[in-house]
Formats: sequence, structure tokens, C-alpha cells
Amino acid sequence: MWSRPFSSDNGDLVDAVVPFMGESITDGTLAKFLKKPGDHVNTDEPIAQVETDKVTIDVASPEAGIIQKFVAKEGDTVEPGTKVAVISKSVEGVTHVAPSEKTPSKAASEPAPSEKEVDKQIPKAETLPKVTPKEKPKAPSPPQSKPSAMEPQLPPKERERRVPMTRLRKRVATRLKDSQNTFAMLTTFNEVDMTNLMKLRSDYKDAFVEKHGVKLGLMSGFIKAAVSGLQNQPIINAVIDGDDIIYRDYIDISIAVGTPKGLVVPVIRNADAMNFAEIEKEINTLAKKANDGSLSIDEMAGGSFTISNGGVYGSLLSTPIINPPQSAILGMHSIVNRPMVVGGQIVSRPMMYVALTYDHRLIDGREAVFFVRRIKDVVEDPRRLLLDI
Repeated sequence: MWSRPFSSDNGDLVDAVVPFMGESITDGTLAKFLKKPGDHVNTDEPIAQVETDKVTIDVASPEAGIIQKFVAKEGDTVEPGTKVAVISKSVEGVTHVAPSEKTPSKAASEPAPSEKEVDKQIPKAETLPKVTPKEKPKAPSPPQSKPSAMEPQLPPKERERRVPMTRLRKRVATRLKDSQNTFAMLTTFNEVDMTNLMKLRSDYKDAFVEKHGVKLGLMSGFIKAAVSGLQNQPIINAVIDGDDIIYRDYIDISIAVGTPKGLVVPVIRNADAMNFAEIEKEINTLAKKANDGSLSIDEMAGGSFTISNGGVYGSLLSTPIINPPQSAILGMHSIVNRPMVVGGQIVSRPMMYVALTYDHRLIDGREAVFFVRRIKDVVEDPRRLLLDI
């Protein structure tokens, strides 16, 4: 039968390939297909996702048409330019066979042997070896000894599941372990009375939303306090590079965000030049992209200081790990009403523990404590930001 040939030469077929993934990313894992062979796709419509060490990247169809076949499998390691699928701009000749489907075996295509051939292949009963009287039957093997009562009874393997780590999880694990092995990490703590910052938010939340179109949260207050602390203690914003110290004359705040796929750390650029509204808008934008998995490499690159808010999950106290190549990280925690002595009276106050983990090779305890103390002073009395005191 005659069938119309398809090839890249006549323009009916186009290849969907892995796009450029970033300067520091050389390969990724083909995580999953979003379409099936035979599905219709539009131009630039995602058909597959590639998971890298940092982000998940879509492989888009270059033309509108029908997916003829996939030429890669889920779990394959792919590089930029690797062909993933073949798209047919015509409907004819589309095959629905995915790479994972097996082709018919050679044995299935061969004719069945005739009865005579079967008879020849089966050995006659007379040709079977006979057992001579000299041969002695083998002694039965001794029964296996039962485990003693002292041996631990492990759960059966059927109740365990082995799942490969994602690239993002492996990358996070590697960076955190490198951080532990490189930095001389030390953590200092303090407690912050959240009364005034929470009252500020409560008093102006409606007017803030009406003017800026975004809610006023607590994170912007801590970012402004961190900016003030970094300006007062620039060594916290510096980093060791070999035998040198690099002082950064900019403040880029990284915000640790937990997502279903793992931890990502988008960056708020030039936070020292932003007001409360600009910070809140940027936080909302980055958080939405993080949950959607649409953060770009540029949005996570760099950063001179990190803030991690474990309080959103209910954490009361923790020792955060430094995000290299930075030198310190601030940990926020849950707000709990506790009895405090104020003006000689015991009153209930909303309190938060804050923790600063820093690289003790570069930062002395004096600078670290001064920095945390500045965070405490600004959060407990935000008017200090207006007066710069």
C-alpha cells in the first residue's frame, strides 16, 4: 500500500526540542509529558516538562499540529536542543505509538512449527537417562533455622517504597550539606514584641489596600528592619571569597519559600530602595510564581541575605542553615501570646523568637548580636525607620 512519506525535508514534520535552560544549567530530567501522541497542540503550547536543579522548564510545540510521536521517555536526561517529540502539521499518517510501547517480538511473527517438527524436537522417552542402582538419593537439606527472639523483626519489604529524588531535592540536599561543611555556623537568638507592628498593620490595612492594591503583611516590616540592620552592620552583607572579603554595596533579600516540589529562594532586588508597598507587591508576585513553578533562573540567582519564615508552619524556634554564598540568614517564627513584664506589670504580649545563623569565620558575635538587636528595635517601634534612629 502507498502511504504519504513524512520527513523534515518537506516541511510536514517539525521537532519539539528542549529550550535553553540557563547559563549554569547543562541538563535536566524529562519529568512528564503533558500531552499524548495523537493530541492536537497549538503553537507554543507546552507538551512536556523538564526538571532541573533549580526550576521546571516547559518544552513547547514550535508549530500547531498533531503530536506524531515522542522520541524521549520520562526520566531521560536531556540537554538543550534534545529532540523530545515530532509534531505533524498534517493530520494524515499520525501514529499513536509512544516510545515506551514495545514492538512485536520476532518470535510472534514466525510461523508455528508443524506437528512433525514438534515430534522431532521432543526427545523420546527411551533417550532419557536412567537412574542406576549405584546412585544414592541426595539427603534432604536441613530445615532453615528460625530467627531467635533476640534478632530484630524488620518490616517486610512490601511495605516500603523506593522513589527517586527529584533534581530540585538533590540540589537542595547538596547545597545544604555543602553549607554545613564550609561555614563555621553559629546561631544567636532574641525575642521580639510584635504589639506595635501588628497594631500598625491593623490600623492602616484598609487604607493600605485601597491605595496600593495589596495587603500589608508582617514580612515587609521584617525586610525593612533587615535592610536597616544590614546598613548598620555591613559585614553581615559581606562574604568570604578565598583570602578576600567581598563587601556588597547593594541589598538583595532572598525569601525562602516552601513549595510542593521543594524549597526555592527567590530574590527581592534592591530592597533598600523599596517602600512597604513595593516590597509587598514583589513578595506576592514571587510567591505566586514559586507555587506555580514558573520562577525563572534570574529570579532566584544572587541574593546577599536570606529571611526564612518558619512561623507560617507553626515553628516556635529553629536554627536556620546559611544559603551559600551568603554569610547569614534570619529565621522568623510563630507569634505566641506570652506573659511579659511591661512597666512592672505582667501583661500578655504577642511574642516571636528570631534567630540569626551566621558564618563565624567572618562575623563576630558582637556584630551578630547588634544586628539582631536592630531587628528587635525596629519591629517593636517602626517609627525608628521614619526618624532613622
